[in-house]
Amino acid sequence: YYGNGQPWDTHSKHNDSVPNLCKAIDQPIATLLTDLKQRGLLEDTLVVWGGEFGRTPTSENGNGRDHNHHGFTMWMAGGGVKGGMTYGETDEFGFKAAVDKVHVHDLHATILHLLGLDHERLTFRHAGRDYRLTDVYGQVVHEIIA
Repeated sequence: YYGNGQPWDTHSKHNDSVPNLCKAIDQPIATLLTDLKQRGLLEDTLVVWGGEFGRTPTSENGNGRDHNHHGFTMWMAGGGVKGGMTYGETDEFGFKAAVDKVHVHDLHATILHLLGLDHERLTFRHAGRDYRLTDVYGQVVHEIIA
């Protein structure tokens, strides 16, 4: 939740909005990470920045971008995550994940693991089926863990 409506939901004026949105969060995020590091808390604090979907690489009405669940960007810092790396790639158009794909269930499993929780133990049975936040398919992405 951003706190002031949904300015990141750029169905129109995407190219005009995103640079200003990034500018507005750049220093606050840098300050948060610097403060956590100076206090010795960064390695015990997982910071996650992202959303549950990305944006299409093609224009929508009004120079906007539609929701895209096939490819999204997320970054993490501290809390046991390897620093200074990227993981995964989209296709040449930026439309869908192509290399080292991470499903949202994998992302959730990884975040829960970094928080010290076993996502498979968070399972409940309802109507004869196992359910959990990571569904029954989520896998921890060990390649990003320090």
